[in-house]
Amino acid sequence: MRLNLRQTTLVALAASVSVGAIGQDTCVSFQQSSSGFSVVSNGHATPVFVSADEWPGVQRAASDFVADIKRVTGVQPSLSNATATSANLKSASLPILVGTLGKSSLIDTIVNNTKLDVSSISGSWESWTSQVVTNPLPGVSKAYVIIGADKRGTIFGMYDLSEQFGVSPWYWWADVPATTHSDLFISASGCSHGSPTVKYRGIFLNDEQPALQNWAMEKFTNGTGAALTGSPFNHLFYTKLFELLLRMKANHLWPAQWSSAFGVDDSTNQFWADYYGIVMGTSHEEPMMRSIPVEWSLFGVGPWDYSSNAQFIYNFWVQGVNRSKEYESLYTVGMRGDGDLPGQSTNIALLEKIISDQRQILTNEFNGTDPSTIPQVWCLYKEVEGYYDDGMRVPDDITLLWTDDNWGNIRRLPIASERNRTGGAGVYYHVDYVGSPRDYKWIQSSQISKAFTPIIFEQMSLAVDREATRVWILNVGDLKPLELSTEFFLTYGWNASRWSLTNFDSFVNEWAQREFDLSAADAEVVEGVISNVTKFLARRKPELINSTTYSVISYREAETVLSAWSNTNDSAARIYDKLSAAKKSAFFQLVYHPVQAGYTLTNMWISAGINSARTFQARISANDYADQVEQLFEQDYDLEAQYHTLLDGKWDHMMDQTHVTYYYWQEPTQNMMPPVSRVSTRKPNINNPMRIVPEGTLAAWPGDNQYQCTAGYNCGPPTLNIDPFVPFGNRFVDIGMGGSVPFTFTATSNASWIKLSVTDGSLTQANPEQRLFISVDWSTVSGAETGQVLLASTAKDTPPFSLPVYVVANHTAVPSDFKGFVEGDGGISIEAAHATRNTTVGEVAWMEIPNYGRTLSGVTPWPRLGNNEANYTAGSGPNLQYDFFNFNTDQSGNVNVTVLVSPTLNAMGDDRPVALGVQVDSQTPQTTYFIPLATPGNEPPQWDTDDGWVANSIVSINGTFSAPPGKHTLTLWMIEPAVIVQKIVIDTGGVQQSYLGPPESIIVH
Repeated sequence: MRLNLRQTTLVALAASVSVGAIGQDTCVSFQQSSSGFSVVSNGHATPVFVSADEWPGVQRAASDFVADIKRVTGVQPSLSNATATSANLKSASLPILVGTLGKSSLIDTIVNNTKLDVSSISGSWESWTSQVVTNPLPGVSKAYVIIGADKRGTIFGMYDLSEQFGVSPWYWWADVPATTHSDLFISASGCSHGSPTVKYRGIFLNDEQPALQNWAMEKFTNGTGAALTGSPFNHLFYTKLFELLLRMKANHLWPAQWSSAFGVDDSTNQFWADYYGIVMGTSHEEPMMRSIPVEWSLFGVGPWDYSSNAQFIYNFWVQGVNRSKEYESLYTVGMRGDGDLPGQSTNIALLEKIISDQRQILTNEFNGTDPSTIPQVWCLYKEVEGYYDDGMRVPDDITLLWTDDNWGNIRRLPIASERNRTGGAGVYYHVDYVGSPRDYKWIQSSQISKAFTPIIFEQMSLAVDREATRVWILNVGDLKPLELSTEFFLTYGWNASRWSLTNFDSFVNEWAQREFDLSAADAEVVEGVISNVTKFLARRKPELINSTTYSVISYREAETVLSAWSNTNDSAARIYDKLSAAKKSAFFQLVYHPVQAGYTLTNMWISAGINSARTFQARISANDYADQVEQLFEQDYDLEAQYHTLLDGKWDHMMDQTHVTYYYWQEPTQNMMPPVSRVSTRKPNINNPMRIVPEGTLAAWPGDNQYQCTAGYNCGPPTLNIDPFVPFGNRFVDIGMGGSVPFTFTATSNASWIKLSVTDGSLTQANPEQRLFISVDWSTVSGAETGQVLLASTAKDTPPFSLPVYVVANHTAVPSDFKGFVEGDGGISIEAAHATRNTTVGEVAWMEIPNYGRTLSGVTPWPRLGNNEANYTAGSGPNLQYDFFNFNTDQSGNVNVTVLVSPTLNAMGDDRPVALGVQVDSQTPQTTYFIPLATPGNEPPQWDTDDGWVANSIVSINGTFSAPPGKHTLTLWMIEPAVIVQKIVIDTGGVQQSYLGPPESIIVH
């Protein structure tokens, strides 16, 4: 069952209010009001008291609380222990009293004396309330009390106010300066929060070499690390992390594992986790609070194989439970093979015995305690899910931790019959991964909103809908630079009810205001910057980009991609330049570096692609792009060095991750520059100094090559086709220098309707190319007409040369009453959100997920549990309709329709595979179950290759339909929920190959 969530109390303040707390109603003000309680006023700070019998973690957090007040105001309140009768409390003027119900004698006395109603939080996991209380104790006329239902409830109550005061959770981990104010006030009615949406909300430090481990070794050790493991992850490191987690309302951690062992690296690690209030666990492959492979390598005997070595492994697990049983823990049960691989001899019977034995260990070590009262989780990762799919079941009290595919697509979620388990369900999710088809560990490349959230929001809101809310774990790799995705994941798990399709895009806006104290207008700019960066990098992970990813031929795709990057970089630079010096470091880490790093890498690979094309075309401008690739390769390292030297090297090594030129899934040991070629600038071209390259082809004239025509020789002059509905409105011809000989050129037309952007030019080695745009005066063209542009060159000691470029202008037109998408350039391209009609059935309608996917956005049926969770047959459910007009078809009178959808797995189970119905006019809808079934525990083979569905972030649904020239309607029918449509491409005979597909067609309104 989803936990009930009591909303934070909304308080109307007469004065200016804080915008520093994300997704929260505020009770903090910076100016006095009639109902305000003074925290700091006129240089005086209100004292803070906790009782000596309070949880140590609460007392420690209280010291952070008073330090935060000083960070904001420059005035630090006193912090003291007190009892109900303490003299220091009675002498204090209007104190702040902090404590936990049932633990703090101070708070329990207040509740008993005043009959304060705490029923809203009593017994509620991690809930808290705060307000002004009159006459709380003898001799105290008024106090502001912060009361938690449990230890973390009290801690979260203080950190919530700290954030509202102006202290970012990332004040240390990203150097975000506090927003300063001279005075602080809290409304008398205060703030409160009920139990969170997700009970256990945590992160997993993983794949921590080279960046996090090298950084921690330098900052938290004397250079040698732990005695047995060499790990740098001691309590000095972890206590910094524990505080960050609590400030973000997280409560759970899977510690670093690959060369580390949490309980061995530092014998006090587990103590400090419990002291702070963090529930420790171990990863999906590390049962019973023991690190695999490190601890087994150190202390294990024999193979990691329960079928042949059960007793030694059993004893190994006993020691793990014995070591952790005094501390709050969440035990991973089950077993995978050594090194996070499938167990070679594992089967259902063996795995059932393993879990039975593990529960017996828990019973024994907890002195006969019923194991159903001890929190446990079984992670259904990769092949382990296959055992569940094949019928294996575990006791109901064990949480089923469903997983994504390592790329942010959840493989399976609870169906209705699985939602009544006492242990519930959860999700293990990735924004970092090592494995096939490619590692991605470098910078943020998972989308999270209209400024950052679509994919994470869409997937995790589905988990909330299907009640997978007991445990959420996010694989964050090195943590930095994944700060924003980490915080959104945890924020959403804390209170999912605050976020919806209509407001989740505000997360980054609020975040930007909190972190950088920006105006609403500048925060919107940052929202757009982060939206673009994550969209651009999620289209294809930076580790997967190469010189052929974006087309340098079709649809001006590479140029459009780089233009968008350039504009985004300029926007980020304008904000950076406006910031004070104190804020620049944080902005660089959180915003500016990802922009510049992503832009640099993408520009480098696209420049390498342009270099390759121009080399093939024998254009000496290829050399300029070779130089640019080299410069950008060096710039990539310069950005890394800039990151490492911030704040006197505070974050040295945090960008150590290699990311340029992968040869297979595993990271390269060194960045390697993309290969480039050069064209001789000393040798004359044997055909002519002038190279002529029309738009949309690799072919160049004069001279023969295989792209001019099928024969590959004696092909004749080039032809350009244009119509009024070509998205860019024109065509171009590149005129380039092909060798050592400079030349002048002229461009003339034999048709008055042909308009040229230039009519002459001079090309030299310093200015080796010129782009000539050709447009049409359509008012003087009827039907199809052909003209030519004659390109003539003159060069020293070279015979005059000329070549015609034929221009075929086809003046297509639609009826005056038509409204919709019109064919241009051989096809029709439609962004899915731009439907002509959106038909609702019952409560279910297609809704837009803003800024989702590769181009504009995505559309998906909403709510996902509508129609009583039943599916529809094609032709009966919610539908989207798109009116279009085509002029051409294939030879059979057909068009090919490609619907581009997100790579969504069959999370409802194999008997409910995701599907979509596609229809043109009144033809029978074509139903496609576009994700084929896979063997249990695996994805389909199309999923996991360098050019597979997740690598390309898209799945294509193809269908052929009759569509004679004229007006038609394309209909998309909902069949199953969780389908997300991004784009539709209708090929009428001229669609070209590209990564993102054709730009959207012209819409006639």
